[in-house]
Amino acid sequence: MRKIIITILCIMILSPFATFTAQAADTKSTSIAIPITTGLTGAANSTKSFTLDLPSGVASTSIKTGTLKYNGNNAVVGNISVVNGKLHLTLKGNERTESFPVYGYEDRWENNFISNVGNSIWRYSDGKRWQINNYIPESRTQHTFNVNAADSAVPSNFPPTTPVKTFSEPVNPNTATWFSASEEKVSFSSVLQSSIQIKHLDLQGGSGTISPLGDRYIVAYTVPTAFIKEEKVSDDFDKGAWVVGRLYHLKLPYYFKGEVKQTTYSYAGNVSFDYALQEGPSLTGLVVVNKPDPNPFKYANADVPVNLTLKGILSGYENSSNIAEWVFYAQEKESPSTLDTKKSFEKSKTSSQAFSKFKIPKMKVENSKDNYQQVYELRVTVRFSKPIETKEGKIDQLSEKLEATVEVYKGEPTVSFPPNIEEPPTPKGRPPVASIFANPIVKAGDELVANGSGSYDPDGDIIGYYFASEGANFVSYSQKGDLATLWYPSERVGQNSIGLTVVDKDMMIDSAGTFVRVIEPIPEALLEIGGTKKQNRKVTLIDKSTSPKHYPIKTDKTKITISAVAGAGGSNAAIKYSGSLNGIYQKDVLFREPGLYKATIYVENTLGYSATNEVTFEIVPDDPPVMYFSTPGRVYRDPQKGNKAIVTLDDLSYSPDGDIISRRVWEYRFDSDNDKSFADESWVVFSDANEHRLNLELSHVGRYEIRHTAYESFNQPTIDEFVTAADRRHADSSDQHIDEKIVEVVNLGPEGDWTW
Repeated sequence: MRKIIITILCIMILSPFATFTAQAADTKSTSIAIPITTGLTGAANSTKSFTLDLPSGVASTSIKTGTLKYNGNNAVVGNISVVNGKLHLTLKGNERTESFPVYGYEDRWENNFISNVGNSIWRYSDGKRWQINNYIPESRTQHTFNVNAADSAVPSNFPPTTPVKTFSEPVNPNTATWFSASEEKVSFSSVLQSSIQIKHLDLQGGSGTISPLGDRYIVAYTVPTAFIKEEKVSDDFDKGAWVVGRLYHLKLPYYFKGEVKQTTYSYAGNVSFDYALQEGPSLTGLVVVNKPDPNPFKYANADVPVNLTLKGILSGYENSSNIAEWVFYAQEKESPSTLDTKKSFEKSKTSSQAFSKFKIPKMKVENSKDNYQQVYELRVTVRFSKPIETKEGKIDQLSEKLEATVEVYKGEPTVSFPPNIEEPPTPKGRPPVASIFANPIVKAGDELVANGSGSYDPDGDIIGYYFASEGANFVSYSQKGDLATLWYPSERVGQNSIGLTVVDKDMMIDSAGTFVRVIEPIPEALLEIGGTKKQNRKVTLIDKSTSPKHYPIKTDKTKITISAVAGAGGSNAAIKYSGSLNGIYQKDVLFREPGLYKATIYVENTLGYSATNEVTFEIVPDDPPVMYFSTPGRVYRDPQKGNKAIVTLDDLSYSPDGDIISRRVWEYRFDSDNDKSFADESWVVFSDANEHRLNLELSHVGRYEIRHTAYESFNQPTIDEFVTAADRRHADSSDQHIDEKIVEVVNLGPEGDWTW
């Protein structure tokens, strides 16, 4: 008899956790928004490539590439692809011609032009009179007049406070350096000449008023000023020691403002797709009893050292870098004080640890009337750095409990072996080596496989495999005979053993055994929530319960209930279905309100064993469309088009949860009394044809407010008898900033150059 190897396979079952819309029990749908981008200029922005990160928990390999779909008003260039775990797509921009403000400065951004404006003031030789020079705007000439000094000093220090006028001639705007609002340089040739205006700032060095007159500014101010410049006395002016000339001046900062027409590009929308949920990784636990060898072990009047190797094998999962740690536990059954824990941080899909501190004291064997059996409880756990999304929900770890039984016998071992197999009286060669393993725990009525394939003959071949287990029903054998399928009836609940004897061609034999604990045939109740877990969509409840094969579930005993979780948004009145939830395998249900709901299932098998399970799941809201549209801001009436302004509108709205915008209504209202308020104006519908790009023709100069309303239709199955037209979501542009919804219609001024 040789080593006993015990193995069991576990797939973790968790309650579903809805983070995206489920399309089927094994498929979910999600979407990734493309940032709304408007006002891009330049040929390089006529198409734009986007690289989008996948949502957390979605593996690129799980994406159903045939379902990749762009939802929006841009055109897709080429195909949407998945490269290096990201979505890639290229869109053609929506074009429009828009007017943008531009600014002309002296040489760099916000470096204003400075005009020095002032008047020459002269003191006569008597030291008591001043000559004032004043500009006459109407005739564009200088006029002089005399005033007496106001101070008592001789000569007078300052001229009396006197109002005067002067003028400023701005530079030609073609000498300015022009910039956009984003501080990018703009060619002067693209600036609309009729849009150019001079913008002055406050006077520096004194106070006054600034008035435009033709191609110049008229500046009215008071002398004296803070800025003074001594002037040379001209030959034709009065001579004398007290004669002085001064330029009293101010500084007038200014810049230019204009408009350019440019082609702009905008982008918006989202990419939706379905992705397959993983079956989920599975963890196989394997226990090898290294010592004693063999097991069962013949008592030799001494302590029996026990050495166990516990191994974990992770399958159905490729991302080993997401493994955080392996944890191994071993203890004598129902003896927590003997617990031994070991960890491994290797990022590998297999890991193992040996436990060698255990022993069976000889006193326990001697004090036992029968053979002494020590059961060891073991558990292997693998933990993940990031949760893994599967059909059953998100998991962050997998664990599997195992058992190993070590027997020390005084007379005969507990394991029974096949009878009537005798070795030849004069054996030749070397005997075979028997090895057997089977699940250490099995439900009554469930079939298990006793595996003797690890047996071998060192000098030949094994020609026979003979299995035995008291009270078991053997169902079948493999063609070679090294695998036996069997099951235990409910009467065999408790500890059982399976013996294997192998025979080689020399008729030499060897035997090995393993222990199997048979547990009660309790069914496993499981309810799967499929369909679309979304408000007013069809949700499918599927009974996935299981029971031991030979004690199946009685369908007529199955009962399902659904209720809203208190305080979590839903209500029992919102749960809609037809017929009964009892005795069914599958049922379509609709939830009229979002929130958390709980479904409970009760099942019973032919032996009367029963089980109950509940699943809490989220019904997500049916979100309204995300609204946004772009307008040109300002448009000019075009004489070549009947003196009408053509306003191009682009709808950048989209459904954030994968529905379809099936109706678009466009309206405007006109500020007819020019009071900068639309509250007293009426809305006029100008399109109800589901247009996402359209031209609005306007005749009157003034301000218009645009309103856009979008209506959705379902893009996932529903149950028609429980929904109405009012259940389809819609939204309007009321939340969009008012400045983005206003269009100003202005007259197109004459084109021409400035003359200075």
